[in-house]
Amino acid sequence: MAIKNIIFDFGGVVMDWNPRYFYKDYFKNDEKMEYFLGNIATDEWNAEQDRGRSLAEGTEIQIAKHPEWENEIRAYYDNWTAMLKTDIPHNVKVLRKLENSGYQLFGLTNWSAETFPHALSNYDFFKIFKGKIVVSGTEKLIKPNREIWELLLTRYQIKAEESVFIDDNQKNIETAEKLGFICIHIKENTDLGTELKNLGIEF
Repeated sequence: MAIKNIIFDFGGVVMDWNPRYFYKDYFKNDEKMEYFLGNIATDEWNAEQDRGRSLAEGTEIQIAKHPEWENEIRAYYDNWTAMLKTDIPHNVKVLRKLENSGYQLFGLTNWSAETFPHALSNYDFFKIFKGKIVVSGTEKLIKPNREIWELLLTRYQIKAEESVFIDDNQKNIETAEKLGFICIHIKENTDLGTELKNLGIEF
């Protein structure tokens, strides 16, 4: 079937987010920072906020587990905007070129419902999606669970086999492929424009 839809993940694809952008200066000690992010403020913990748990609840839960790290844990969401460093220019450039290409564009992101509005209001390219964005924290569903893709397909009445899915996370790519999506796995040296053109997408 001909490709009709292009679906973007956001973090690692069009946005450069990393807690190290804040904590590097906070700790001034890379070893301590990596211990904290690997054992206290972990990706798994942050993912629960992306799944829909409130930032306040997530913060208190982790402080109860690690009271000796209270200040550092509270600093996580108090300084979240400092972790959102910038957009990823070469991929955003491709997105802008796709705006008037005739393909339907969608966003499918693991992102807290409380923090996503900051990105939405500070980076104008999100307007290109015309509101067709599925946010995990809002839906209480999260990648790589297949339900969030199924929600996207149902809500917008599109077909996986007519859709390209772009993500930087291997587990997300694997789930999308099982559902029938054509996938582009974003890695450090991936040229998104070339990958899309190799699929026959003209823009």
